[in-house]
Amino acid sequence: MMPSMPRVPLDHPATYEDLVRVPEHLVAEILDDELHTSPRPAPRHAVTHASLTGLLVPPFDHGRGGPGGWLILSEPELHFRRDVLVPDIAGWRRERMPRLPGEAYFAVAPDWVCEILSPSTQQIRRARRARPRLPRAWRG
Repeated sequence: MMPSMPRVPLDHPATYEDLVRVPEHLVAEILDDELHTSPRPAPRHAVTHASLTGLLVPPFDHGRGGPGGWLILSEPELHFRRDVLVPDIAGWRRERMPRLPGEAYFAVAPDWVCEILSPSTQQIRRARRARPRLPRAWRG
């Protein structure tokens, strides 16, 4: 079994500046003021990700054979208070987010999130991401 997303030891609560200093070949997130990194997804993960996105976008985003009215995105950067998360796939109902933000991240909580579990990420994704501390206005 591969190790979980390692925490990067810092002598202070992790900041966005710490996150952007992480090398580009790693995925970086801030959870509970701690910086965590992981390698880019393995090929099996990437194939699953591409397949799911390919199945979801036509009916939900484009309305072909499905309800439409959604914005489906791969690996969006989500900012919730001080946490910064990068789920595999996320979806917003267009009525909640009619326009894309001008920033390179999303402060509006998605209506739906999909995580593709890998041996290297399942511990952190199941335990810590399953309980995000969202502001009351963002809770379902």
